[in-house]
Amino acid sequence: MTNAVADLVIANARCVATMDGARREISGGWVAITDGLISAVGVGPAPEATKTIDATDCLVTPGLINTHHHLYQNLTRAFPAMTDKPLFGWLQSLYPLWRAIDTESVYVSAWVGLAELALSGCTTSSDHLYLHPHGAGDLLTAEIEAARDLGIRFHPTRGSMSLSEKDGGLPPDDVVDDDDEILAASEAAVLRHHDRSHGAMTRVALAPCSPFSVTEDLMVRSAELAERLDVRLHTHFAENAEDDEFSLATFGCRPMEYLERTGWCTDRTWVAHCVMPNHDEIQRLGAAGVGAAHCPSSNMILSSGIAPIVDLRAAGVKVGLGVDGSSSADSGSLWLEARQAMLLAKLRDGADAGTARMALEVATLGGAGCLGREGEIGVLEVGAVGDVAVWSLVGPQFAGALADPIEAWLRCGPTGARHTVVHGEPIVADGMLVSGRLEEMLGAHAALSRKIQKLD
Repeated sequence: MTNAVADLVIANARCVATMDGARREISGGWVAITDGLISAVGVGPAPEATKTIDATDCLVTPGLINTHHHLYQNLTRAFPAMTDKPLFGWLQSLYPLWRAIDTESVYVSAWVGLAELALSGCTTSSDHLYLHPHGAGDLLTAEIEAARDLGIRFHPTRGSMSLSEKDGGLPPDDVVDDDDEILAASEAAVLRHHDRSHGAMTRVALAPCSPFSVTEDLMVRSAELAERLDVRLHTHFAENAEDDEFSLATFGCRPMEYLERTGWCTDRTWVAHCVMPNHDEIQRLGAAGVGAAHCPSSNMILSSGIAPIVDLRAAGVKVGLGVDGSSSADSGSLWLEARQAMLLAKLRDGADAGTARMALEVATLGGAGCLGREGEIGVLEVGAVGDVAVWSLVGPQFAGALADPIEAWLRCGPTGARHTVVHGEPIVADGMLVSGRLEEMLGAHAALSRKIQKLD
């Protein structure tokens, strides 16, 4: 630590959960951030800083990381036609509405969805934008602009669909493209937006939607393109029993074998859901270094099942958290997903299997692993990005929760972040978005939602 003045210090924390290699938990700790990166972490008198955030009676954690989302779907939350359906029926109920999205609706829905995430302590979010209706415009750029305007770190994926209803897929014809068009658009998106530098605010991955909406050739060629461009790969995988049945009927194999034969069983891949792997498949996923975005609320609301995250983690799979599309989970709180992950692990594998510390690891370190940024995001140590969440532990819900601030944080909620800091800049302060545009954006979102849901 030099004597230089830090840009920001978060001081007087009840506990700083660093998530570093030693999993240090520092009582009375502080975190210093300079030029967007963590310059020191310690205890005792805090260093001098241009700005100080008082974290008295607060837990300080790395910013949470969202590894799977479909931001545009918050335009159709709680839409009655889909609320009682499993995955395939849910999709077929909503595709006719989603075909109306355009750059305006994608910008607004991304801004609102990312703001919701920031209020829940999320500092980095992925998005799986696989729907590109003909004539809709450059949707990926629209959501990147929303993330930039809000100030959140963003990992959008250039998603795709190439199998429509006439080809045996689920989506309508006017939201799919042919493989060559998709690959050209994917490469262009990477060349335009992907930032490889340490502390990058925007990185792009390739993300064919799912085995039931793209050709096998597109899966193979996307993996080859990702290798050539050195970017990551993302897709839905083993989401529920319907997914398994479709794979067996269409490809003559289970989803795991399909992942292997298309060249996706690699450490540049992270998959979404991963609810249905068997014991042998779990070991193969771990050996390959594949990551998995655990989406507990979505898996429950669609009756997809409980992902075996305890076994996946034990096998070496990098398990992160995802809020998933806001038309399935309907909530975009990453804190809530961390709590749900803890509870489902207890339910599935025993009371001792699901702890708050396990869930915090999944929400931070696991997310960093999924996105290929271990040691850079999801940890409070010198040289990592200055992405921090500050959580108040006072109020009626925390009365009596004195002995363990990390367990209290997840057991005694609901809660949102008091402060959310990205690259050393607060984007949530005292529980409120720093941006003054929230009411404007909510008004625009309401009008666009009514239009897309055909309520006018």
